[in-house]
Amino acid sequence: MIEAFTAPERLPKVAIVACNEFSPFHISVPCLVFGSEMLKRRLFEVSIVASEQGPIFSKEGMQIHTTGSLADLSNADIIIVPFWRSYEERPSEALIGALNSAYQSGSTVVGLCLGAYVLAYAGLLDGKRASTHWGLEQDFMQRFPAITMDSNALYVDNDRLITSAGVAAGMDCCLHILRKVYGADIANTVARRMVLQPHREGGQAQFIERPMATSNDQRINQLLDRMRQDLSRSYSLDELANQVAMTRRTFTRKFQQATGLSVGQWLITEKLHHAQSLLEKSDLSVERIAAEVGFQSTSAFRDKFKQQFQVSPSAWRKTFKG
Repeated sequence: MIEAFTAPERLPKVAIVACNEFSPFHISVPCLVFGSEMLKRRLFEVSIVASEQGPIFSKEGMQIHTTGSLADLSNADIIIVPFWRSYEERPSEALIGALNSAYQSGSTVVGLCLGAYVLAYAGLLDGKRASTHWGLEQDFMQRFPAITMDSNALYVDNDRLITSAGVAAGMDCCLHILRKVYGADIANTVARRMVLQPHREGGQAQFIERPMATSNDQRINQLLDRMRQDLSRSYSLDELANQVAMTRRTFTRKFQQATGLSVGQWLITEKLHHAQSLLEKSDLSVERIAAEVGFQSTSAFRDKFKQQFQVSPSAWRKTFKG
């Protein structure tokens, strides 16, 4: 229990890197988790390090008082980059050099949300897995082809290099680090006092916005609308091709161009997203929802739903039902 916990003789040093135009929320997350506020005792030596010269302001005009410089990163056990002002901006060579030097000396380097871009620009993530906000995954993969993007993970811990998805996932990531250093009891206590789950089920796939597929061919768009209105039935390629007056080969090609998926993959995706809506907005049983969206068995529906969103239908309803 936490009451019996004794802190080590030397507290781990956490350095939080702040840049101009910083996000107050992002920088407050590691300060809360690793600071003394939640437990009324010090478990880490926390400092805020300026990534550049001069005063550090947020976009809203808040100024932060930094307690260290890039030279101090060499003494940190854990370095956290909680934010970066632009995914298109390469960090300064001074920051890149300081992060690489600290990592080579044994520091754990963490990039929360867009902070993952700083680690990527520094070359630290080459050949490794990483996570960042789902809205920037495509840009991240194109910009850093040597890095393997984990599109679903809330955070990825890989050889003293830790990256997280966006915003709230930074809390999950920091609690994960706290758990690694001090164990589950301490991490669970901090999570409860922050009114957070100690460990969230599932990944960021459950939060990704799904753009509506469209085509330049109105016949395809109208067909997609008709299929969405009756997801409970089966469709054959020949039947669908006939409906839009195309050959099977032409239809398959145009459908793939419009949706990025095969007909079978698109149908499964649409069925699961409609099931999400029914779980959130209705009181129908999971069994009834499985039938409504065209699954022949409830077990097959549960398996596909869990595979797609990393949570069960019941857990989805518990999380998102209004």
